[in-house]
Amino acid sequence: MQTKTKYALGLWLGLASIAQAQETAPLSAIDWLGQVPTVKVEIAPNEPPVADAGNVPDIEVGELNAPGKEAVGLLPSNVTGLPATLWQESYSEVLATQLKAQSAEALPAMQALLYTLLLAEANPPISGNATKQTDTLLLARIDKLIELGALDQANALITLANASTPALFERWLDVTLLIGEEDRACQAQNEAPHLTPDFGTRIFCLAREGAWQSAAVTLNTVKSLDLVSKETSDLLLRFLDPEVFEEEPLLVAVSSPSPLHFRLYEAIGEPLSTRNLPRAFAHSDLLETSGWKARLDAAERLARVGAIPENRLFGVYGEGRPSASGMIWDRVSAFQKFDRAFQQNDTDLIEKTLPNAWLAMKDARVEVLFARKFAADLEKLQFSEKNTQLLREILLLSPLYESVTSIDETDFLIGLAKGQPPKNDTDPVRQAIADAFHGSGVPQTLSNHLARGQLGSVILQAMTLFSKGADGDLASLTNALATFRAVGLEDTARRAALQVLLLERD
Repeated sequence: MQTKTKYALGLWLGLASIAQAQETAPLSAIDWLGQVPTVKVEIAPNEPPVADAGNVPDIEVGELNAPGKEAVGLLPSNVTGLPATLWQESYSEVLATQLKAQSAEALPAMQALLYTLLLAEANPPISGNATKQTDTLLLARIDKLIELGALDQANALITLANASTPALFERWLDVTLLIGEEDRACQAQNEAPHLTPDFGTRIFCLAREGAWQSAAVTLNTVKSLDLVSKETSDLLLRFLDPEVFEEEPLLVAVSSPSPLHFRLYEAIGEPLSTRNLPRAFAHSDLLETSGWKARLDAAERLARVGAIPENRLFGVYGEGRPSASGMIWDRVSAFQKFDRAFQQNDTDLIEKTLPNAWLAMKDARVEVLFARKFAADLEKLQFSEKNTQLLREILLLSPLYESVTSIDETDFLIGLAKGQPPKNDTDPVRQAIADAFHGSGVPQTLSNHLARGQLGSVILQAMTLFSKGADGDLASLTNALATFRAVGLEDTARRAALQVLLLERD
């Protein structure tokens, strides 16, 4: 097989160089690849201190295995508030495992903290491989962003790192295929074939650059040498020469397609549903060519984990008029009625439509996004007494949570928002939270890690503890919140505690 592979590679390189120079065929067969990106990178860090500007830092890209590749990030220390030593005293393999364990369905405060860690610029960790630069933590960060569906952020991070290794290029191509920006990735692959051993990718990229004859000859060669899977070859044959297969039956789609297969199915007129596919595939449904229902489902799915900003979600909500009722259509209708009242600055109508809109946001699990967008304006309005509690809940889930007041000095939520909840409470969950704000220390194991300078690892371990705490392990809840406070993440601790008490999650 090794001899076959070497033979096929040499033949592929020769054929590609000859045929590509001769061809100027238009790319009409793959016009879908020219779509614009579905979202833009809009990152708002949630931890103080915050810089006046959140511009992406200028990062110098070095050689292939330069030591600084693991250090790249979109957010410098003066934006995240985290030190450059965040990772440097921990082993990359340990950090990668801890990152992988983080849940995409965590409460919004944990999602925000996770994005901050994933995008932070910091010194590289200790590598378990002393002889080779493996980029273990960088790859784990990118993989988690892809799992979250934060494809533009992943794309930006890979670009800063320079996708000059097969592992980085594989992720770059997957990401760009799903957001419709694979031109640069394919150009890089055609100029440096060593970036991928996958012949399906090489053939696709040849066709993407217009070298149809080279792609066809290469496909025939690698197919005869059994160097490409049957599914890949069937898809590429139909992709390269669709007219030949017009009368053929539809292909049987696999349950777990790769991004390349997913796009090829779409290109040959057999698009796959993204409903049961990983979250990252939902970006395909955000394209303008998708139906409104598909765009709504995709926007909610991505917004729920912070992969797209609230303006993107609410923009999709407002694209049309619901023609049906039930489920998502009821949510859209409720939001649109509130939004019209909000745009008209009609206080009475805002107060009338807000309760249903809030219920809709809770049903979609995007309450925090709604609060972040509308809380500042709602705070200025004079609501009737019956809606005071609703307004208070919205404000407590917003960045303005500290500004909420109460005449009751024993009000637990208000005290918590200010970092001083009552010391004792009859509710076990509230008591576990109160303990974290009244003397509970950092667990000894985490203290040992902190003493060794392993801040990033400690934060990740505290996040895992918090997930257990939110699921009912009250000792873990106390330990997690106490740890966040001890390492300076006071805002995260308060927001997370408030969300445990205010957000209804299964």
